[in-house]
Formats: sequence, C-alpha cells, structure tokens
Amino acid sequence: MNDSNTTIADLKALMERFVAERAWQPFHDPKNLSASIAIEAAELMEHFQWLRSDQLESLPDDAEKMAAIGEELADVFAYVLSFANRMNIDLASTLKTKMEKNARKYPPEQFRGRYRT
Repeated sequence: MNDSNTTIADLKALMERFVAERAWQPFHDPKNLSASIAIEAAELMEHFQWLRSDQLESLPDDAEKMAAIGEELADVFAYVLSFANRMNIDLASTLKTKMEKNARKYPPEQFRGRYRT
C-alpha cells in the first residue's frame, strides 16, 4: 500500500476489518472516536513542543523522529477513518465540498501569502 495506489475506500475497509476483528465496535462511538482523534493529535504535537522554527528544517533528516511522527499521524488518520466509517461520512466528497467553501471564503487574490484580510 502507498499513497499512489490506495483509495480512501481501501483505507476505510482496512480500518473496518481491524475494528471488527477485535469486536471494538461498541467502543468506537462518535464521542470516543472524536476524543481519540484529539488525543492522538496532541501526541503528534508533542513531537514539536519546544522546537524553534529553525529546528524544523532538520527533522526530515532524522529517520527515528520521522518514524515516530509518522506513527502519530497514522494514529490520527486511523481514528479519522474509523469516525468516517461510524458516521457514514464520505471523506472525499466532504473534503471537496469543504475546500470549495474555503476557496470562496479565502480567495487567492486576497489571501495569497497571508492569513488575514
């Protein structure tokens, strides 16, 4: 599996099987899954806590740190996929709609290179 040849449907099915094999469905309600997303996102943020901006450039050169960061990101993504499964959310169409809304809210001619009007 890699980003080039794996669909969101493939990943959602992977998570669905993983959860089903362990009979975790009763624990994977929207409240618990949304909390898990936040918890794992905080664990991802820990890898950057106290780093100065100039220290970020060297991170990709540290294989061990990048592996740990990747694992935390994968945890976040796994819970996002499980949440989408549980709530029957089509991630691709939902993201497309949200990005269209963001494009209207943040037109490039007004926001290129800045985040405020």
